[in-house]
Amino acid sequence: MRIDAHQHFWQYDPQKHSWIEDHMAILRKDYLPADLWPLLQANDLDGTVAVQADQSAQETTFLLDLAAQNDFIKGVVGWIDLRADDLDSSLKQYEGYSVLKGFRHVVQDEPKGFMLDPKFIAGVSKLAGYDYSYDILIFHYQLEEAVAFVDQLPEMRLVIDHCAKPDILNLEFDNWYKHLAQLAQHKHVWIKVSGLVTEADWNSWTPEQIKPYINAVIELFGVDRVMFGSDWPVCTLAGAYDQIVSLVREGLGYLSTEDLQKLFGKNATAFYHL
Repeated sequence: MRIDAHQHFWQYDPQKHSWIEDHMAILRKDYLPADLWPLLQANDLDGTVAVQADQSAQETTFLLDLAAQNDFIKGVVGWIDLRADDLDSSLKQYEGYSVLKGFRHVVQDEPKGFMLDPKFIAGVSKLAGYDYSYDILIFHYQLEEAVAFVDQLPEMRLVIDHCAKPDILNLEFDNWYKHLAQLAQHKHVWIKVSGLVTEADWNSWTPEQIKPYINAVIELFGVDRVMFGSDWPVCTLAGAYDQIVSLVREGLGYLSTEDLQKLFGKNATAFYHL
């Protein structure tokens, strides 16, 4: 099964999606399964993991409803208040939703130290008991904190979204690489090759600028803990869906067919229990 391990759906609402600023106007419309399915077919992909874009329980319900209506949505990563006192009862409400695979919080927008809040760590740790995973969404400058966060969660299935958003625009590499190498030492931490073009210059990025970051991820994590994600429709700020797929497929053309199959489906299937 060939999988896009990271994309989003939404029915655009100016208040709910206030993060979509004026220079991102292309995203100010609905993006729904009917828009994505032709792109998957054209790129020889069978299914997706739909990831939350709004921090609300309603967002999780919205994605679960879409998955019930579209069988190519193989998994959902929703949102839940991981610091809530009633977290257990909230999690139990989702029993029976086998398509719900994990949760994510938009930590990239949180203040320094958020990941190390004992209540947040306890909430993430609790997910393991329900067989849920957790997606780590951070910027490169939050990596050092993420290392300390991961150290306290040895039993969790964790995956880093968007390669921790390296500063490709300014071609910063060394500090990102150093801290990512520390995370890679934890065998329960996986990573998504996703969201990279939007960390570069949206209008003038080249594959040559992106490839060192992709190659570093393969070097550090190996081919068994890396998965492809398009980050559609956010990726359209900098490139068409076909371009994103080609960037990774062609950039990693030196890998064997078997290894590419891992990146484009087998690893996502294993991590998310698809």
